[in-house]
Amino acid sequence: MATSSAISALSLYIVIAAVGSASQPPADTFVYGGCSQAKYNPNSTYESNLNSLLTSLVNSATYSSYNKFTVIGPTEQDVIYGLYQCRGDLSMPDCATCIAHSVSRLGSLCPESCGGTAQLEGCFVKFDNASFLGVEDKGVLYRRCGPSIGYDARRITGRDAMLAALASGDGGSYYRVGGSGEVQGMAQCAGDLSVDQCRDCIGEAVGRLKSDCGTAELGEMYLGKCYAKYTIGGALSYSNFRKGSSKNQLGIKTFALIIGLLAGIVLLIVFLTFLCRVFGGSGK
Repeated sequence: MATSSAISALSLYIVIAAVGSASQPPADTFVYGGCSQAKYNPNSTYESNLNSLLTSLVNSATYSSYNKFTVIGPTEQDVIYGLYQCRGDLSMPDCATCIAHSVSRLGSLCPESCGGTAQLEGCFVKFDNASFLGVEDKGVLYRRCGPSIGYDARRITGRDAMLAALASGDGGSYYRVGGSGEVQGMAQCAGDLSVDQCRDCIGEAVGRLKSDCGTAELGEMYLGKCYAKYTIGGALSYSNFRKGSSKNQLGIKTFALIIGLLAGIVLLIVFLTFLCRVFGGSGK
């Protein structure tokens, strides 16, 4: 069985992102997933340990919003580490549902992979056979910026002040929300980080949001062990982070529909012309 490198080594991971449907419950909306290139052998000890780990994650999520596990194997290559984290405002039933969906998604996304991660809007699951527990990871796994609002000093200043408050923390809280009026933000760290590591990670995510998204009306930045997001002029929900792309997608779909209808009309005319010629010729 191959040994996976740490999940933070992005060069060894295939990261997949998807735009969630607005009709889905927000907590269950898929954000991104990643799988290690290293694989385990079917019916191996590692597969048995992985199944045990994922079962423990799902069961634990019925009573706790965060937990971590280590499953020991007969060899170093069979040891597996995992954790899950639910968004701080989720109820326990919603947390349990979200983790179950994450684990199910990983099963289809990363078959026989030694490591994998799935980020849904409301929760996060991660496993690997290289220890990552308690290790800070500020590598960018996923980011998205919305359309620019132009330079609006009042709104951009409000956003920057809100993001600074998120970065500074509130009593060491791992889940943070902030803002007022049209400026809203959210940040969270994985529960295995120390308070100082959490503050450092969110500070990095906030700095990248400001530099990468500039004057965008919304942005989200997911690092290995934390994330931060904001929106200007709308409620802080996953569907709002998709508005910038959904408008373009709607235009593309509408254009494709028009082309399809025109093609159907042309085919119908050709078919009717053919029938007229056939029956018209036979009547002579």
